[in-house]
Amino acid sequence: MEKNDITIVLVHGAWGDGSHWSKVTKILYEAGYKVRSVQNPLTSMAADIERTIDLIDKEEGKVLLVGHSYGGAVISGAGHHENVAGLVYVAAFAPDKGESLGGIFSRREQPSGAANIVPDAKGFLWIKYDKYHESFSQDLDPIESMVMALSQKPTHGSIFGAEADEPAWKVKPSWYQISNNDHMIPPETQKEMAERIKAKEVIGLDASHASMASHPKEITDFIIKAVQAL
Repeated sequence: MEKNDITIVLVHGAWGDGSHWSKVTKILYEAGYKVRSVQNPLTSMAADIERTIDLIDKEEGKVLLVGHSYGGAVISGAGHHENVAGLVYVAAFAPDKGESLGGIFSRREQPSGAANIVPDAKGFLWIKYDKYHESFSQDLDPIESMVMALSQKPTHGSIFGAEADEPAWKVKPSWYQISNNDHMIPPETQKEMAERIKAKEVIGLDASHASMASHPKEITDFIIKAVQAL
């Protein structure tokens, strides 16, 4: 598929927003690709899927959804939209029907970053500001990590208990990037999900959870390969 025939929609994960994709967005835009970055509320999985579908509805033609982290669960739901041609998972969850993110976490020892997640009085979860770098983005410049930490969007705890519906990866071509040094989603869990979705291609990067920020060129190249394969 030609670059002008498809819109790349980037979907952020928990404790972030569309700015987490800023480096990838810049590279794609300068290369002539149509790219959008959704701003999800992180109040519930249903609300985030709805917001992503709203953005898909705005675009003409086919869409490639790219989800980071929890954004993988979002694209697994939103990907049923008739205009979605494929899915790219970036260090992301790819739940099956009936699975929750909390249930996926419970299958093995908690990653080190989990110890630095704290709730507030309204049920939203935060990563401790002074622990964001070591938990989420240890391969970024510490100041860059601090900017991400101080501007993080909290994520409602209900998201981790919500059960997923039938996932789009069962019927749409998918790709998966594994972060080998991830402190938020265990790399072994990522490998299992990549195998289960029968990804057309899997790449591993020696990256933190924030691979789209620390390895933007590699992530962008991977997205472009998916566009070209559609």
